[in-house]
Amino acid sequence: MRPITAIGFDADDTLWQNEQYYRLTEEHFQTLLGDFAEGPDISAKLLEAEKRNLEYYGFGIKGFTLSMIETAVEITEGKVPTKTITKILEIGRDLLRHPVECMPHVEETLEALNGHYLLVLITKGDLFDQERKLAQSGLGDYFDAVEIVSDKNATTYRRIFHKVAEGPERAMMVGNSLKSDIVPAIAAGAYGVFVPHALTWVLEHVDAPTDAPRFRQIDHLGELHGVLNGITSASD
Repeated sequence: MRPITAIGFDADDTLWQNEQYYRLTEEHFQTLLGDFAEGPDISAKLLEAEKRNLEYYGFGIKGFTLSMIETAVEITEGKVPTKTITKILEIGRDLLRHPVECMPHVEETLEALNGHYLLVLITKGDLFDQERKLAQSGLGDYFDAVEIVSDKNATTYRRIFHKVAEGPERAMMVGNSLKSDIVPAIAAGAYGVFVPHALTWVLEHVDAPTDAPRFRQIDHLGELHGVLNGITSASD
């Protein structure tokens, strides 16, 4: 009996680039409000707004756009020009239209695993945006199931892996966020394989669970085969 039968994959910044587009949008936002505050102060206010709004708007571009508008109102003390609000809405829409650029080794890895493991895409964020990116990526056919959730925690992973697989104990979660992908998956009983990304949202930062027996870290998805082979060999 193989120790792992199902593998979950995060989407943003694991399968395709995402955070870099948010960074570029934030730089544009700083420029728009440059007459009212310094760039670092604008970013700090925006982060505060994002934190406040997560419970109302959730993760994703729409919530980010609303947080930019709220920040603009706050920084200008309610005097933000109408044309600036219009521009913020425009750059929010541009963010929703950004191209999908797959990370290195993604397609070759999914192709090699397809048919040997049950593959599940587990991502959080705006439903329409995540569906758009999956369709444009061309990766959809590799997955046996797709789960777009409002948040990721241990309960989320237990529910998904019990529903589509044989439970979290025989599952693995692969992703770039320690907070959302790795720590809660391990807490649920699954393996967690951390694939660091050069850009990670500050709200996703937590310490790596290096002392957890089911924690693994790789440099890129092309190294996932070695991790799977090592776990299988250790169980023989």
